[in-house]
Amino acid sequence: MTAGLLWTSAARTDIGRVRALNEDACLDLPQLGLWAVADGMGGHTAGDLASGMIVRALGTLPAPGSLAVFSGAARGALQTVNRELRDEAARRGVRMIGSTVAVLMASGRECGWLWAGDSRIYLYRDARLESLTIDHSYVAELQAQGHLSAEAARHHPSQHLITRAVGAADWLQLDEGRIALHDGDLFLLCSDGLSNEVQAPEIARALADGDCQRATDTLVDMALQAGGHDNITAVVVRVDDPGAADHTLVNPAV
Repeated sequence: MTAGLLWTSAARTDIGRVRALNEDACLDLPQLGLWAVADGMGGHTAGDLASGMIVRALGTLPAPGSLAVFSGAARGALQTVNRELRDEAARRGVRMIGSTVAVLMASGRECGWLWAGDSRIYLYRDARLESLTIDHSYVAELQAQGHLSAEAARHHPSQHLITRAVGAADWLQLDEGRIALHDGDLFLLCSDGLSNEVQAPEIARALADGDCQRATDTLVDMALQAGGHDNITAVVVRVDDPGAADHTLVNPAV
């Protein structure tokens, strides 16, 4: 799977300080090279059912032969869950049962990702934090059109209105990306309960020492301290390349 690369990861989900139910779910399978976050849609029926179905379906994927095969299998699993959620909503007589999804997959010396909604995937590389996903949300569209600043977007009354989700339409539209991996790369997958409470500079500082478990705990604790207004989920993933020429210099703790 990983062409001599070493993977470590940690995951944590928390109900937060306001919600009565945790509708987030996550997947942490470093041995398979697979991680995911799903955020059941608050205000809709059975959001926890939707997020749970997503991570269970992804967790049954076979070991990948290539990143393209892995991505195709993940897409197929998510389309199946999408159909099942549409059928379940119809059976219950409700408009929608839905969830966001963000999936990170590793194969060979590459990573790929798929997402729908506003759960995010970040890359921390060379002391720089970059968002690999763009929120599928009404507010993100207003920002892209130049109608809202980042600060105004944080406090917009429609902040939680997303435009894509598993279960939201008869056909699930997923965006995707892929990158070549570097020694010491860290990835963060998170629900909006974290990204709405913790800003990018704080996220970067939490990831800086490269310890997955400590970073995960720090990020969730910061979101709780900021109010914990939603469910909070973080999955932190690190890749190390023992054969990298500057491995010892760049990562002296490893």
